[in-house]
Amino acid sequence: MNLPKYAYFKNKIVPYAEAKVGVLTHALNYGTGVFGGVRAYKNDDDGNLYLFRPYDHYKRFLNSCKMMLMDFDETPESMTQHTIDLIRKSGFREDVYIRPLAYKSDEIIGVKLHDVGADFTIVALPFGKYVSNDTNAHVTISSWRRLDDNVIPARGKISGAYANSAFIKTDAMRSGFDEALVLTQAGHLSEGSAENIFMVRDGVLYTPAVYENILEGITRRSIMEVAEKELGMKVVERPIDRTEIYICDEFFMTGTAAQVTAITQVDHRPVGDGVMGPVASKLRELFFDIVRGKNPNYKDWNVEV
Repeated sequence: MNLPKYAYFKNKIVPYAEAKVGVLTHALNYGTGVFGGVRAYKNDDDGNLYLFRPYDHYKRFLNSCKMMLMDFDETPESMTQHTIDLIRKSGFREDVYIRPLAYKSDEIIGVKLHDVGADFTIVALPFGKYVSNDTNAHVTISSWRRLDDNVIPARGKISGAYANSAFIKTDAMRSGFDEALVLTQAGHLSEGSAENIFMVRDGVLYTPAVYENILEGITRRSIMEVAEKELGMKVVERPIDRTEIYICDEFFMTGTAAQVTAITQVDHRPVGDGVMGPVASKLRELFFDIVRGKNPNYKDWNVEV
């Protein structure tokens, strides 16, 4: 992966090489940071780049900051403008992934959240698929469990919590799978290592509710709305048992990085017919038209760069 040319760092855009922190930085030692993920997509017809739902992403980002006692004089609108400025400065004319990161920046020893300074940065870089096999993903049920809300809240993208995801993803990939699904302490499906999940059974779209220790995903919310409006599907939020996916019609994952990733095998068992199903296929088609600014019904979700 090529490094970015620039970063938004300490309230200005600087060469990426100048965006440095010390080894004693609190967030580096204790995981006391939060991050986000935003994408910008190129429309080949008009040549423009479109940020997908940046205000929603930055609202969630700033809410995550609140959980970690970090308060910035920023709004979703101001952070979106920083992002636009950074993309324009970098001269991107292709699909881009944007990573905002807020972190406890004091260089001190001591585990706490209060009375510790904070800062934030934004970087952007060209980015394609997160799951390379995104139309035919093979997954497993992880032996690791998802962190509980009373341990580290999953609705906040807290840096330290992603050690949990790293264990999940590495064990799955080393065992020959593309991804893993994670259970809650109660034994219900929660998420992938870093994706929300959806199941199709008998024409109904199911997804775990927010109380199942999931990230309140922007792509998740978008897909729920598109499925209802465009496909006329009933969308139900409820607990999902692990064995349900062995007998369901379709299963797929969503996320800013994962986009819409079809799962065709779980623990070597075929999902449905063992190929990407019609619901996932249609939602992928609709999603990519929307994020590239090609669907006027959802133009309010995009911000032109």
